[in-house]
Amino acid sequence: MSTRTLVVVSAGLSVPSSTRLLADRLAQAGIEALATRGIDATAEVVELRAHARDLADNLVTGFPNTSLRAAIDTVVGADGLIAVTPIFSASYSGLFKTFFDVLDRESLTGKPVLLGATAGTARHSLALEHGMRPLFAYLRAVVAPTAVFAASEDWAGGDATGAALSERIRRAAGELADLVAQRPRALTADPFDNPTPFEALLADQ
Repeated sequence: MSTRTLVVVSAGLSVPSSTRLLADRLAQAGIEALATRGIDATAEVVELRAHARDLADNLVTGFPNTSLRAAIDTVVGADGLIAVTPIFSASYSGLFKTFFDVLDRESLTGKPVLLGATAGTARHSLALEHGMRPLFAYLRAVVAPTAVFAASEDWAGGDATGAALSERIRRAAGELADLVAQRPRALTADPFDNPTPFEALLADQ
């Protein structure tokens, strides 16, 4: 079996967070869905909370430091991407948007992406369609048809709502697995193809 890598970008702000919980479930479901298609897969997680200051620095300096560069390379080199954010004021979080703002505009072209979001109430669920999906369309990613939203009631609402969330996760993971299976394995980026500027190395000391 060929091994693929799913990379999870989680923009949760607390530890633990419902955003990370949803991200982990999506990743596990994605691995299982790929296994049924004869593809071995692993998952890596990029917690944006750990890079909040790095992202702010990148916005004002124009380049990432070593830690943020490693996170960006991990995302760009993924065979499939799972992007999960909390919803604030009917849109994705500023931290989530900032990360994708600092990526090269062509870096996600053609990459399979599964979208997920969390919020306190289900009325925020449309943010997946009117906010997140257009963002990744602009980045020319290939987004799975099913996006997964989890409100507070999905975690604590009993068997009915829990089963509904599990079904959405299973369906979305299957769609992501189909997209990943259709593409050749992603090649690992060569750091010498896009070397870090000398000034950036000095600034990161």
